[in-house]
Amino acid sequence: MTRINRSRRKRTLVHCFVSETGIASFPRKRESSTGVGTANSFKSVLGSRFRGNDIGKGPSAVTPLGGLGIAETMKSVWCPTFDNRIRTLLVVLILASLVATSAFAADKLPNVVVLATGGTIAGAAASDVQAAYTSGQVGVEQLLAAVPQAKKLAVMRGEQISNIGSQDMNDEVWLKLAHRINELTAMPDVDGIVITHGTDTIEESAYFLNLVVRSKKPVVLTAAMRPSTALSADGPLNFYNAVAVAANKDAAGRGVLVVANDWIHGAASLTKTSTTAVQTFLSPLSGLIGTVAYGEAEFYRGPVGRSTADSEFSLDGVAALPRVDIIMAHENMDGKLIEAAVAAGAKGIVIAGVGNGNMTQTALDSLAAQAKKGIVCVRSSRVATGRVGRNVEVNDDKLDLVASDALNPQKARVLLRLALLKHRSLADVQRLFREY
Repeated sequence: MTRINRSRRKRTLVHCFVSETGIASFPRKRESSTGVGTANSFKSVLGSRFRGNDIGKGPSAVTPLGGLGIAETMKSVWCPTFDNRIRTLLVVLILASLVATSAFAADKLPNVVVLATGGTIAGAAASDVQAAYTSGQVGVEQLLAAVPQAKKLAVMRGEQISNIGSQDMNDEVWLKLAHRINELTAMPDVDGIVITHGTDTIEESAYFLNLVVRSKKPVVLTAAMRPSTALSADGPLNFYNAVAVAANKDAAGRGVLVVANDWIHGAASLTKTSTTAVQTFLSPLSGLIGTVAYGEAEFYRGPVGRSTADSEFSLDGVAALPRVDIIMAHENMDGKLIEAAVAAGAKGIVIAGVGNGNMTQTALDSLAAQAKKGIVCVRSSRVATGRVGRNVEVNDDKLDLVASDALNPQKARVLLRLALLKHRSLADVQRLFREY
């Protein structure tokens, strides 16, 4: 506030300001009403409200002292000895400075859009110590509100794409999600995407998006092994770290990522390895893309194979994906399931073979017969890690078969479905499995 010292013949302004240590005052001679000395008066008042000699350094340097609000700041310039015009100008300038401070800080944060699909991360149970729960019970706004710390990392907004357990993930949601991501990443004011998902099929969804998203901007999936109501839920920190990665410019150009339990996985490399453990995801062939601890990310490598903006696949005009079935190889396997898959409308078949993509001779004969009819047949493996080589124990060239290379059966199915969107030679399909 400002008071008038009337004990002297020449009226003098005495500026009183509140500091962290109490009230201080100093006299200043009143200048003429023409406005001479207004800048100095403004600086003396404003300087009392903000730390340091920050006047003229821009909004980022102006920090309110001791949490004083706009009302208190206005009181400091309310003085009957000031000309009304000067007083009005000071109030406007101070208010503008405070607004600019807030706006400038917000503008510095990246813009991240959160797309929610459901899953355990949005699940709920009747008790915080029971195993049984229901996925997809919490909406995207509740997810955002549950981790307010993430607002310090990015300016966020959410959209609900679906709210299902990922065991129910389907082509309709995939196509909707992919189209929305491509729309959002084309916007200049969107810096990254976070997708909340269930763990059961996250590796398939991540790999699908890795092939069809057309941007190098960060696209990050995250999930949880415990529901949001659990005693020690892993979802909140996973979400926080996912936002941190999506907001990190160094995450760009690394393909679609999956963040879980402090690890950053590439979409082409991760796989789920445990039914219940929070450290369920591993990248056994190529290792991690990086790590993230409480929002601090460190990156080790780029993506494996072609991805996102470097991918040749497009969903333009695609309303449905062709059917491809996975069949598990086993002891005493015959060809009946292979024949049944084709009869059900499968355009491609992936065999989760034993060892290096092997199967019984009976099953191999049945698979080769379907391949001769134009069904694209891929040999993968049910083994947790390793590549399936071409023409090793099986003569793929003779039997018109494709080897899955580094892709496990579920990812081989994703790639084959996209490959079948247009007619390709078997040599071209094999090329895709080498390059992606």
